[in-house]
Amino acid sequence: MPVSKKRKTAATSEGQTGNSTTPALLATSASEPPDTMPTTIKGTTDNAVEEDNSAGLGAVDPEIADREQERQERFKALQARAKKSAQRNFKEAAAESQRLATDPNVLSALSRKQAFASHNLLKADTAAAGEDFERKRAWDWTVDESEKWDKRMMRKEKHREDVAFQDYRQDSRKVYKRQLREMKPNLEGYEKEKAAAVQKAAMSGGLEVVETDDGELVAVDKNGTFYSTADSTDFIENKPEKVAVDRLVTDLRKAEETRLRKRRDRGKGEEEGDVTYINDKNKEFNKRLARSYNKYTAEIRDSFERGTMI
Repeated sequence: MPVSKKRKTAATSEGQTGNSTTPALLATSASEPPDTMPTTIKGTTDNAVEEDNSAGLGAVDPEIADREQERQERFKALQARAKKSAQRNFKEAAAESQRLATDPNVLSALSRKQAFASHNLLKADTAAAGEDFERKRAWDWTVDESEKWDKRMMRKEKHREDVAFQDYRQDSRKVYKRQLREMKPNLEGYEKEKAAAVQKAAMSGGLEVVETDDGELVAVDKNGTFYSTADSTDFIENKPEKVAVDRLVTDLRKAEETRLRKRRDRGKGEEEGDVTYINDKNKEFNKRLARSYNKYTAEIRDSFERGTMI
């Protein structure tokens, strides 16, 4: 049997036993020399892969490519932002560590020492030059600033002398002055209420608005009911705002706390007798114990005081 027929017969028998190679491919490969068969199959496979890749690259949607590019740009921006945040956090952490490591009291003491040293040095230089120290020092300030400083020092000295208790009238005056300093009137709300009251009175006929020769508007009370007098009772109809009521309650509570604190400092709230407590909390606890057990321990305590306890 010729060689070609033997090869075809062998190929056919292999195909019958389950080989997946097609007969056409086997017939073509049988007619070629045996040593060229693997190269031909490899080249065919490579060409097919290249065609598939070229077809796949050519079929990419431009919209998908744009989205991918946008995603890459956003990712790079996030990376840059994270890097910048990390650098800023590191700097802030270093500054915080340095601030915590530095004692503010030490810095204040150093500043005061530097101010005193500068003052003493200037005073020594001025004395060595034969000049007046206070006069030279006053050159750094204007007349208005100097007068304001003198008035401030006078007020400070007067306040220092006025701290001690003199009489109840003086104490009331100090409280009144302090309340005036802390009071913050609502001028805008006052003007609105005043304009509304004037308009209401003008519409009811009890108030007449007259224009003078200078162009100024003057409100004239016709029947004498608009402006308050000693006999007026219209103020009882006034309804203050909730904020004003809360401020009044806060002031009253603060005044009560101040009164009680001063009373404790003076010792007027103390009871007569031995001190059996170490603080206010222990004092209240001892009072509760006394209310419950004093009637049972009265004889024992009296015996202890007399020294006859066995």
